[in-house]
Amino acid sequence: MKSRNKILRIGLPKGSLQESTLKLFRKAGYHISVSSRSYYPSFDDPHIESMLIRAQEMARYVENGILDCGLTGHDWIMEQGADVQEVAELNYAKEGLKPVKWVIAVPNNSKIKSIKDLNGKRIATELVGFTKRYLAKNKIKAEIDFSWGATEVKPPHLADAIVELTETGNSLRANNLRIVETILESSTRFISNKKAWQDRWKKQKMENIVMLLKGALAAEEKVGIKMNVSKGNLKRVISLLPAMHSPTISALSEQGWYDLDVVMDEKIICDLIPKLKKAGASGIVEYQLNKVIP
Repeated sequence: MKSRNKILRIGLPKGSLQESTLKLFRKAGYHISVSSRSYYPSFDDPHIESMLIRAQEMARYVENGILDCGLTGHDWIMEQGADVQEVAELNYAKEGLKPVKWVIAVPNNSKIKSIKDLNGKRIATELVGFTKRYLAKNKIKAEIDFSWGATEVKPPHLADAIVELTETGNSLRANNLRIVETILESSTRFISNKKAWQDRWKKQKMENIVMLLKGALAAEEKVGIKMNVSKGNLKRVISLLPAMHSPTISALSEQGWYDLDVVMDEKIICDLIPKLKKAGASGIVEYQLNKVIP
C-alpha cells in the first residue's frame, strides 16, 4: 500500500493549456492516460496523483494544500494573489513557446486611443481583479464587468473596451479590434504549496519533474545532426557549427574519416545543411530530440 507522504498531488491545467501540457509531460518521459470523462489522469509513476483543474483556479488549490503543486499561468497567480512557491517558469502556451499577453482592446473605430481615455468607460474581462488594480494604479476609474466568455464580441454594445488574453492577436483582428495597451505578460509556471516545498521528498520529486519538463521544452527548438567528414574538411565543417558545446567527434573505421554529432537550433538548419554539404560533409542525418538537459 502506498504511503500518503510518498504521493505527490499535481494539478494539470484543464482547458486551453491541457493538450500542450500533456504533450510536454509525455515528451518529458511520463506516460499519462486521460479518459474523456475523467478529471483524474493516470501517470505511470505510482508516486504521482493528478487532477485536471482550470488554470484560473489552480493557484488557490495549491495555496490551500489540496494540491501539492500544479501548472498555471502567471496571470492567474497574480489575479488571485496566491501565496505559493514559484518553482519554475515554463515558456509554453496553447499554440507556441512564447509568453501570452493580456491587452486592452477596443473597436477599430473607437475614439479610445490611450488608457487615459478609459475613464468612465465599461470594460469586460475575465481578469477582473488584476485589471482593477492596474487601472487604480494608473488613476483610471472605470466599470469592470466579469466576462463569462466570447469577450471579443462585446464591444461596442456591451462594453467600451475589453481586457483579453492574446497569443497571436488573430482573434482580436478578426473581430475588428485593435490593441491600446498591454497590461500583463504571462507564461506558464510550475507552482508548489509552501508546506509541500518544505517536505524533502516532495521537493526533490518536484525538482526532478521540472528538470525533465525544462529539458523537453529545450528540445522543442533544437535538433540533433550527425555527418561524416574527412580529415581534410574537418576544420572547415566545424567552423560552420554553432554548437551548445563542442561537437562530438568520433573516428570512423575508414581511416581519415570522422563522425560529427551536434545539437543546434532548428531554425538555422535549412540554411546550414547546404553549407555543410558544400564544405565536404556527407551522410548528413537530422534527428529529433526528446529532452536537452544542460
